[in-house]
Amino acid sequence: MTADEQKQAAAKAALDFIRPGMKVGLGTGSTARHFVNLIGERVRGGFDIQCVPTSEETRKQAEELKIPLTTLEAHPFLDITIDGTDEFDDKFQLIKGGGGALLFEKIVATSSRVMVVIADQSKQVPTLGKFPLPIEVVPFGIKATAWKIEKVLKFCGLEAKLVLRQRNGKTFRSDAGHAIIDASLGAIPEPERLGNLLSLVPGVVDHGLFIGVCGIILMGTDDGVKKFQRA
Repeated sequence: MTADEQKQAAAKAALDFIRPGMKVGLGTGSTARHFVNLIGERVRGGFDIQCVPTSEETRKQAEELKIPLTTLEAHPFLDITIDGTDEFDDKFQLIKGGGGALLFEKIVATSSRVMVVIADQSKQVPTLGKFPLPIEVVPFGIKATAWKIEKVLKFCGLEAKLVLRQRNGKTFRSDAGHAIIDASLGAIPEPERLGNLLSLVPGVVDHGLFIGVCGIILMGTDDGVKKFQRA
């Protein structure tokens, strides 16, 4: 199976967790897009569901598919969130944010009873850090914030190349209007500690380390979909 076929298989397996009447968080990214398409098919068949998108990209896709949408203001507690990931380890720790929606994704996921991650097998890693860690920052004082981030990394014994994310020749802006600094670390031996320290940096809005959030992982492989469930 190709990576995309593995993503599709994982997305299809996630449908087993969806029941009529649920309030569902819809993730962002290539894998989540497959799941949104599948939800759209169910809605066309009369399936009763309300969804909260984690980005403008997902919202537009859902609207095109006529998926009923709601908000966290109307429904602050969701039944489930289905989302992809940039990588995960055997402790259910994730790096997310490659698509630039990490803040809204984390808000929605932590507002849900359970977060189910769908992924192809390339996303499984022994130690987080192979994928650059996205750090969402306010536009004001970006260089000063980056300097403080570097201090945190050194305190944790890490070195990284920090790159301000660009898109179409301009500084990338998230749906919330923030910039993103990508930190290429190679390996993160203590993700929870790093995440806690980054959250203390003035100017840092959030980061792509999802620790203690994911409960179930569905990973598409050549031998079918493997399910991992946190105790």
